[in-house]
Amino acid sequence: MSVSDKSIAGNPIALGRSSRVAAITRQARRQSWPAAYLLLAPALIGLVIFRLYPIGLAAWGSLHATTFGSGAQRVFVGLDNYRYLFDTPNFWESLWVTLKLNLVINPVQIVLALLLAVLANHRVRGIKFYRTIFFIPIGISVPIAALLWQTMLDPNSGLLNALLSAVGLPRQPFLTSADQALWSVIAIASWKGVSFWMVFLLGGLQAIPFDLHEAAMLDGASATRRFLQITLPLLKRTILFVLVTDTAINLLLFAPVYLLTRGGPELSTNVLMYEAFKTGFVYTDMGLALAMVMVLLGLVLLVVAAEFRLLQTREE
Repeated sequence: MSVSDKSIAGNPIALGRSSRVAAITRQARRQSWPAAYLLLAPALIGLVIFRLYPIGLAAWGSLHATTFGSGAQRVFVGLDNYRYLFDTPNFWESLWVTLKLNLVINPVQIVLALLLAVLANHRVRGIKFYRTIFFIPIGISVPIAALLWQTMLDPNSGLLNALLSAVGLPRQPFLTSADQALWSVIAIASWKGVSFWMVFLLGGLQAIPFDLHEAAMLDGASATRRFLQITLPLLKRTILFVLVTDTAINLLLFAPVYLLTRGGPELSTNVLMYEAFKTGFVYTDMGLALAMVMVLLGLVLLVVAAEFRLLQTREE
């Protein structure tokens, strides 16, 4: 028991005052609950309609064998879709491609986004111009970005191959090579994703009081030491949020694969989300496709659980 607790325990007046304050606090909390629920109601309704309800439909649909066409049928099969899924080599290959992509793209995006955020946070002349350049990829839609990069990476008339030829290097197949296609997709997705995550990290950097850096500079701390001992510890929560959210988004990566490679060549970019799309809308096996989606959802939930675990402090 602390000194203040002992003083309250030995003082009837202080003890009575403390009891009254606690009672008033509990009453205020009880009275504030209706208003809190009323304010949260729109968000909760939207969550149920646009998130939980579709997830429930997908989970229920994954327990059925469903096909399209004039003879469409919907038969309850239980866990048969999952059993068949786990016995299918294409599923495991697609899952491995998805995990391999995430193992590479997430640290690449976070490191580059942090580097750009640090550069954009410097108070130097003309920094607004450089920030504008950094933000350009955010304003370009995914289809336009895919078309732009497809043109630039064309093996015959692409700009990048023209530059390689100009410096005496051989032309590269990029998106048409089983060895290079996945790395090309990673580069394209990172080009657009790095700028997006830089915004969050830049906000975190600008929330750090400059007085801390100023005091460290007066003590003779170098820029590297200030970054490692001040910036990174205070930016930990922002980095963890960006890392976990980025992983969840990249687990569901679909648009660049659909627009640029269609899972090829030789299934080298056949991520699980695209495999689910093919299964449902090309092979018309919606039940099996929904089973793949539920597996992806399970992976995303694991990442969210890791986020809460990593962001939890000892005080909480």
